[in-house]
Amino acid sequence: MNLDNELELNFERTIEYAKHMDHADPLGELRKDFLFPQQNGRPFIYLCGNSLGLQPKAACEVINVQLKSWENMAVEGWFQGNAPWMFYHKTIKEMIAPIVGAKPSEVCPMNTLTVNLHLLMVSFYKPSGKRYKIIMEAGAFPSDQYAVESQVRFHGMDPADAIIEVSPREGEYTLRTEDVIAQISEHGEEIALVLFGGINYFTGQWFDMEAITIAGHAAGAIVGFDLAHAAGNVPMHLHDWGVDFACWCSYKYQNAGPGGISAIFVHEKHFEERSLNRLSGWWGYKESERFKMEKGFVPEYGADGWQVSCTQVIPMALYHASLSLFKKAGYMEPLRKKSIALTSYLFYTINQVNLALGEEYYKIITPLNSSDRGAQLSMIAKQDGKVVFEHLVANNVLGDWREPNVIRLSPVPLYNSFEDIYVAGNLLLEISKKLFK
Repeated sequence: MNLDNELELNFERTIEYAKHMDHADPLGELRKDFLFPQQNGRPFIYLCGNSLGLQPKAACEVINVQLKSWENMAVEGWFQGNAPWMFYHKTIKEMIAPIVGAKPSEVCPMNTLTVNLHLLMVSFYKPSGKRYKIIMEAGAFPSDQYAVESQVRFHGMDPADAIIEVSPREGEYTLRTEDVIAQISEHGEEIALVLFGGINYFTGQWFDMEAITIAGHAAGAIVGFDLAHAAGNVPMHLHDWGVDFACWCSYKYQNAGPGGISAIFVHEKHFEERSLNRLSGWWGYKESERFKMEKGFVPEYGADGWQVSCTQVIPMALYHASLSLFKKAGYMEPLRKKSIALTSYLFYTINQVNLALGEEYYKIITPLNSSDRGAQLSMIAKQDGKVVFEHLVANNVLGDWREPNVIRLSPVPLYNSFEDIYVAGNLLLEISKKLFK
């Protein structure tokens, strides 16, 4: 039976139903392309792809290819072989672009996430006169908070004055789009930069990026996003939405390995803006003239002009291995369809656990509406959350713990199954009954 039709049916908390859904899943075979961590001779049910994606089986192969190139060609590997290192990023760009809804010229793999955020803020945070403030979500990932604070201080300003944080309403856990837009409008003449995460790491809320971009531009501000939890998770249209810039890591939903290479997006409308500041480096110099070694920086066209250092070949090869699986899946549309089904089933399963316990021991703080979330569900444990989490891990279900009382579970459509969710839900119920009843 087609998975599309299954979405119209009522969920069931039975192993037969879960296996039936998996049998109907056209992407189910992709699971075989990944390696699952083991414990006590059994694979984990891995629900932590929002923190670190699983290793593609092709990872060792792609690394060995590059090691062989290094072994056999040494420095000539930059220009010789099947995939010369000098131009390797161009193949990657073609595969990144569909994931974030960009033109290949607008994206570039390079550096690491916070380094790229700093580089982009050098270009796009331009405080001037009374327009100097940055507006962002309260509770953004700490690295973003620290980067923004340091950028503000670099310009000689006080973060307490220059940073506006938008918080949820009292008693709520997520932001309302109308409140974000209202804050942008209220402070419009003071705002130089609107900088949000695409998806909040703690709650799993997917912000209305298009609406935020429109509001930011209407206020006369630049709009950028940290897509660490969005890239490879939800479909985006950065070019069509008119987003000015974005950056993301590749090691969460994109499975490029711990500390994997980052990537950036710069909208093509900024390519010819010579007034933009940038921290320049040799690798961002115009490619056709790079080896003339001349003074005076001339940027390569597009996002490539923001490069600073040499291509990171091994991390990029790992990214390539995972991107090949996105291409095999048909990129984001089919993955998103399955993601909605998996996460909806997880919603249902947790609610069934609460019903069986006769009380809401696990309060889901991620939005119920699928258009407001990605593959992650965050739930507040009413009591002994850390104990519950540790029991899950001890029994081969690996999610993610966040202080003080939140368990994050993330079914990733590339490798997770409905049976994973069914088994994890049953285990959660068993543990809870032993602890609380």
